[in-house]
Amino acid sequence: MSLTNRVIKRVIDIFGSLIGLIVISPVLIVICIAIKLSSKGPMFFRQERLGEGGQVFKIIKFRTMIDNAESIGSGIKTFVNDPRITKIDSLLRKYSLDELPQLFNVLGGSMSIVGPRPPVPYHPRKYSEYSTKQVKRFDVKPGITGYAQIKGRNALNWDERIEYDIEYVENQSIIMDIKIIVLTIIKVFKKEGIHS
Repeated sequence: MSLTNRVIKRVIDIFGSLIGLIVISPVLIVICIAIKLSSKGPMFFRQERLGEGGQVFKIIKFRTMIDNAESIGSGIKTFVNDPRITKIDSLLRKYSLDELPQLFNVLGGSMSIVGPRPPVPYHPRKYSEYSTKQVKRFDVKPGITGYAQIKGRNALNWDERIEYDIEYVENQSIIMDIKIIVLTIIKVFKKEGIHS
């Protein structure tokens, strides 16, 4: 992607996330209240992720599982009828509403609206363990949604996701980003590929 397109993408990210946060602020407030009423623990879930250039940052999401769920059962993996997911949180996950706070990450510059989804630093592998080809997925900022999400989301294994991420990095454009956003909305409403 050219420097001009990178600047345009960042401008879109700033205005898109800012306007998005303002428009959905009533929804965010309702979700915060629902989370507090449905289960004990914080409203938000912060987790270390690998971003552009392999830099670690803290991603922000609505908490969709019981507190400290990562150290219980299957860890970071989820499945249908996972007992660690509470009733209200299951609804958030079904429609990807738990991802909305990542607009703060986009506004702050650690993420983009569209880009490869950021993995945790230790899964599927450490940054230093990605191959020369695979590490290309970190040449751009991670996104709230990405090419792999419209191609299968969590139904894909990590190697498949990484292949789509590389394809995105090598062919990215503003038009491609717009297509991914539109197709993501369709996927969310169809509830496809929610669980790994």
